[in-house]
Amino acid sequence: MEEELIRIVNLNKGYLLGEEKVPVLKQICFSIRRGEYVAVLGPSGSGKTTLMNILGCMDVMDEGEYYLDGLPIHDTPPGKLTRVRNRKIGFVFQNYQLIPTYNVLQNIIMPLVIRGMGHKEAEERCMDIIKLLGIGGRLQHRPAELSGGQRQRVSIARALAGGPAMLLADEPTGALDQSSGKEVLKLFSRLHEQGNTIVMITHDLNVAAAAQRMVTITDGMLTETPS
Repeated sequence: MEEELIRIVNLNKGYLLGEEKVPVLKQICFSIRRGEYVAVLGPSGSGKTTLMNILGCMDVMDEGEYYLDGLPIHDTPPGKLTRVRNRKIGFVFQNYQLIPTYNVLQNIIMPLVIRGMGHKEAEERCMDIIKLLGIGGRLQHRPAELSGGQRQRVSIARALAGGPAMLLADEPTGALDQSSGKEVLKLFSRLHEQGNTIVMITHDLNVAAAAQRMVTITDGMLTETPS
């Protein structure tokens, strides 16, 4: 059995609305094994974005435990979570979040440069990823010169560049047309076959169905969805 990569125990999270604390996530318990491809499905307002932010170390829980690749995230000071994000998590966003003034290559190698790696070494490190994603002919282009599908490929390449423990994808097909969306899902399946751990957040059942495993979050509570 694959090693456990993520374990969450009794996660609770709420936000203040005036003087009242409104619960958003309630007693969430689940785990993800290394190499799994998991979709977190839920409608708008269900709590899935809050869960994604906690999984991505961009927000902290009120109560509970979160272990990522053996690290007790719940006991990690907020000031150290940036380093965890950079080294353990590769983010793929709905709207790509590429730097418009950087070319494709500069965007891809950015996580490695942030770690202090030289540009030349970072470029060499990323060449296999660039070939895998079929964007070698676009390295000097800026994001505005690319199609939506190409931008998402660049976003995925950047996410993979640092060798993360998991890819965390937020509605990765949400800004794409149907054809480009299918291509991105095929790419995720290929990355999963190569052993990458993928957690995909989505409101779309058809998109979630592409994953190996599905969990559903409704009114802040999470349930396993039979495949």
